[in-house]
Amino acid sequence: MVTKTPRIAVVDDDPFVLRGLGRLLRSAGFDVDAYASGAAFLNAGDDDEPDCVVLDLHMPQTTGFEVQAELVKRGRSTPVIVITGDDNPESQSRALRLGAKGYFGKPVDDKTLLSAIGVAIAGRRVP
Repeated sequence: MVTKTPRIAVVDDDPFVLRGLGRLLRSAGFDVDAYASGAAFLNAGDDDEPDCVVLDLHMPQTTGFEVQAELVKRGRSTPVIVITGDDNPESQSRALRLGAKGYFGKPVDDKTLLSAIGVAIAGRRVP
C-alpha cells in the first residue's frame, strides 16, 4: 500500500515566516504549499485540499478569520492551525469558534507546532 505524504498549506503574509515554516515542515517530511495571502490560498481552488492549513490571522485584504469563515462556508473539513503575532484572548476565542484545531502566538515552538499538525492530521484519518 502506498501512503501519500501529507501536504500542509502555509498561509502568511511574512515571507520570512513562509520560508521558515516551509523549511521546518519539509524537514519533518511534509509536502508544503506556501501562500503569501489569504486570497491566494482561497483562489488556489478546491481540487486538491491540503491535509492541514497553518494560518496567520492578521494579513492585509483577506484575514485569517475570513479564510476560516470561507472554509466553513465551502464545507471544507481541512484542519486549521492558527499562528499569530498579535495574540489576544478575543482572537483566540474567535479562531477556535471558527474551528481552529490549534492556536499559537508567534514565534511558535517547532516541536509544539509539529505536534499540533500531527494531531490534526491524525484526526482526519479514517481507521
